[in-house]
Amino acid sequence: MGNFRKLEVWQLAKDLSVYIYKLTGKDKFAKDYDLRGQIRKAAVSIPSNVAEGDESGSNKQSIRYFNIAKGSSAEVQTQSIIAFEIGYISIEENSEIINRCEIISKKLVNLIKFRSQHLTPNTQHPTPNT
Repeated sequence: MGNFRKLEVWQLAKDLSVYIYKLTGKDKFAKDYDLRGQIRKAAVSIPSNVAEGDESGSNKQSIRYFNIAKGSSAEVQTQSIIAFEIGYISIEENSEIINRCEIISKKLVNLIKFRSQHLTPNTQHPTPNT
């Protein structure tokens, strides 16, 4: 715990956020302030909650934040599918987002399982590089 930037899942989620920001800043997507804002907030929520969870000081709280991050990943997938179906992004861009979110979600599940095995109150344990 305590060095979230070394977590692979944080790095992947941060990179996804950057990708989402760049993608939503062009063409039709840039003009749809509601959907653009929603997918950006959800994307930024993923690495933010991973960071907050890793810094929270207890595995119980960490798990809570990691679950929120996992939920935000599902939000991004949903919003990406909608953006694709209304013609804002290509099938390749949608697939890229979905694939990245699925990888992030799997890594979060592994991190949650790991932290669940170490649910001693206020005990700091090493974190796998997921």
